[in-house]
Amino acid sequence: MDLSGLQAVLENISSWIWGPWFLIPLLLGTGLYLTIRLGGIQFLKLGAALRLGLFTRKDPGSDGDISQFQALTTALAATVGTGNIVGVATAIGIGGPGALFWMWVTGLLGMASKYSEAFLGVRFRTTDAAGEKSGGPQYYLERGIKNGFGKFLAIFFAISAVIACFGIGNMTQGNSISANLENSFNVPTWVTGIVLTVFALLVLVGGIKSIGRVTAGLVPVMIIFYVLGAIYILIANIAGVPAAFAQIFSEAFTGTSAVGGFAGSLIIVAVQMGVARGIFSNESGMGSAAIAAAAAKTSHPVRQGLVSMTQTFIDTIIVVTCTGLVIITTGTWNKVDEATGEQISPALMTGEAFSHGLPGEWGHYIVTIGLVLFAGSTILGWSYYGERSLERLVGVKAIMPYRIIFSLVVFIGCTTELGVVWAFSDVMNGLMALPNLIGLLVLSGLVARETKKYLTNDPKLTATTDEVNAFMAGDAGFEDWKTQAGPVVRTR
Repeated sequence: MDLSGLQAVLENISSWIWGPWFLIPLLLGTGLYLTIRLGGIQFLKLGAALRLGLFTRKDPGSDGDISQFQALTTALAATVGTGNIVGVATAIGIGGPGALFWMWVTGLLGMASKYSEAFLGVRFRTTDAAGEKSGGPQYYLERGIKNGFGKFLAIFFAISAVIACFGIGNMTQGNSISANLENSFNVPTWVTGIVLTVFALLVLVGGIKSIGRVTAGLVPVMIIFYVLGAIYILIANIAGVPAAFAQIFSEAFTGTSAVGGFAGSLIIVAVQMGVARGIFSNESGMGSAAIAAAAAKTSHPVRQGLVSMTQTFIDTIIVVTCTGLVIITTGTWNKVDEATGEQISPALMTGEAFSHGLPGEWGHYIVTIGLVLFAGSTILGWSYYGERSLERLVGVKAIMPYRIIFSLVVFIGCTTELGVVWAFSDVMNGLMALPNLIGLLVLSGLVARETKKYLTNDPKLTATTDEVNAFMAGDAGFEDWKTQAGPVVRTR
């Protein structure tokens, strides 16, 4: 089978996985169910969670490898990527402005899913033979669901994550970086490939502590840089912002009429594109962020769960919203390409919107630099996800060879056409999410029970590690977590 035929097959599989009868209702349903079971925790505790993650940043005296803030930025590094630029444009370009509404819904409900998976990542984490924390769905599915089915789900997730990390977290990101640098600054793709490979190798060899230090410095700067550019455009087009919101809400439930070169879309397309691209952007429900959360120095799983929850808020409600509003208010979403007479390609849409909204070449440069930083940080975050999943399957002996191979594959991504890889990445994302969502539903009672217990004693998240140990003393769940966090496993 030629590559075009293989790509068509993968795209058909992806369309079914991310279609309206499979993963979309499961993602939204799981998020809604967890929101109800947790009493709307993402709304009631958002302020306290942002303070804990962004300002307090760490729990002194707690066990773990990196601070809560570094765990948050590592997860943000993996999620704030091409999905926030190209993914948003694709959703709006195909589904119309109403797709942005469904990205918001996915994000808000996904915050409950993100909280739950991060909670479980810490709750059932363990220590590997090298003395580092290891956790995520590849562990909590097996340790939380104590039967053969739980082990099957854990292994299924781990295999899917190892394969997916080379697609969504590596080659596609490198390809986006090299293509944009070539188009904007005439940098040869092989030069970008060499520089990016060396950068990845230097950071990844140091493991999660090295990744955490780099992302803690890089992620806040890149997000602020990009968001400030978007805010400038929205202020300049402030008169069009109310109309943009009205269009988003109305077309979320009616679909989009044909305008100019835009073909128009049905409501089901708006929902499908909004949810699929929303998950591609914030990864809520996929279980990936739980792997980073498990490395955090935290005094209780609830605390890191809440910190990790803010990742989805920052990614979707802030960064995605900025991109979407810029595209809509500048009118770029239904702009006609003069050369073809059809709608402008979603791959060019965000760059065109920023170029239209900012003076000179500033807009073009902001999108290019933003995409380079976003995609580069995604490579770092996803490398860790693949590493911990591989450690679960074969042990610590594979970690250093994996880091070297992962870095070298970046060069391949920078210098190769990747239509098949993009389609394959969408399929693997779905396969990662499926076992994790099943696990979240099965373990939701444990999450709700232990969350209520903790928040009854520390509703404002201000307790010290010693205070947490004191008021949780004697609680079976707390003692279980302390015990399970300790043993060294998989020494082979």
